[in-house]
Amino acid sequence: MTYIEHIGKYFIMLGRVFKRPQRSRIFYQALMKEIEDLGLKSIGIIMFISFFIGGVIALQTALNLDSPFIPDSLIGFAAKRSIILEFAPTFCCIILAGKVGSYITSSIGTMRVTEQIDALDVMGINSISHLVLPKVIATLFFYPFLILLAMFLGIFGGWVAGVLSGLFAGTDYIIGLQTDFKPFLIIYAMIKTIVFAFLIATVPSYHGYYVKGGSIAVGRASTQSVVWTTILIVIMNYILTQLLLT
Repeated sequence: MTYIEHIGKYFIMLGRVFKRPQRSRIFYQALMKEIEDLGLKSIGIIMFISFFIGGVIALQTALNLDSPFIPDSLIGFAAKRSIILEFAPTFCCIILAGKVGSYITSSIGTMRVTEQIDALDVMGINSISHLVLPKVIATLFFYPFLILLAMFLGIFGGWVAGVLSGLFAGTDYIIGLQTDFKPFLIIYAMIKTIVFAFLIATVPSYHGYYVKGGSIAVGRASTQSVVWTTILIVIMNYILTQLLLT
């Protein structure tokens, strides 16, 4: 199957996702379940990684700016920009693409190979909307809050690392955080997060919904979904940076 055919099927799937949604009560229950599975269960790993990566960024910046002519406040400034612009929205979403994407593909793919999706279609249910739409809304709603949490913990981790290591003072770090703060950078990060969240929900869903074969095919589809979601996140990261920051 050519890439063009995959792209066409993907957009056809998106068209069907937003048609004939389920009754509000059933949809609400499915949405709450997806928020728990795709969002709440990812808080732990995002908190852990954000805190320590923020500390690493601050330490590496301090070690590479070891000069009496460079103020220590630049460490906080550089850490703030790195975390807000790239680490929190992009790196964390790539982690979520691996964790959440494989789960989405395997769960939908298992339903496909066990003919549960066929049963939904026979009952007259829009199976794509029933399975994918709650995932899309859950990620679009929850992931911006998750990335904001990653920003805060990353910056806080940098402050803790500096205080514990003694490489720079906490007050200098805070001064750097306050230097040349641009609120648009937060908006830019949120725009990227929303786009990435949409890809994380839909690309793995596509691979799972159209999987063919048995359990081995589901495993292969899970791997492909993670790879392609990561590739698309990187490409969209470049495009959005060109559009919004240049």
